[in-house]
Amino acid sequence: MRVLIQRVSEASVTIADQVKSAIGAGLLVFVGMEDADTSDDIEWLCKKITQLRIFNDAEGKMNNSVLDINGELLVISQFTLHANTKKGNRPSYITAAKPEVAIPLYELFLKQLSFVAQRPVGSGEFGADMKVRLLNDGPVTIWIDSKSRG
Repeated sequence: MRVLIQRVSEASVTIADQVKSAIGAGLLVFVGMEDADTSDDIEWLCKKITQLRIFNDAEGKMNNSVLDINGELLVISQFTLHANTKKGNRPSYITAAKPEVAIPLYELFLKQLSFVAQRPVGSGEFGADMKVRLLNDGPVTIWIDSKSRG
């Protein structure tokens, strides 16, 4: 499972000209699943995401987590995080999980992240054509792959 995390001042997702979710300061999390992903990947990532110290403290050092600043969370499914660009110019998404595997994992990810963060988590809609707006704060962007933990 891969996530791309952006520290944001604000973010929103619009589907069919309707804002589905919007947040203020916090984290925008893009998540992509593979067939091999399990609930262990989800638990590990949710803990990692909520404990990442990427928000400034009183001295301006990145010492605070999204929980420390009482920040908000917005999660967007994004299979393109598993793009393979080794051959040619058209990315292959062969390793991205198919909807029958990815949707339950995405829903479990949302539930687990909300549980770990002890707050509601905004979301997009799996498979929908989404327009995502964000104001990256920093900019701070972090990429994490649950298969690369060690």
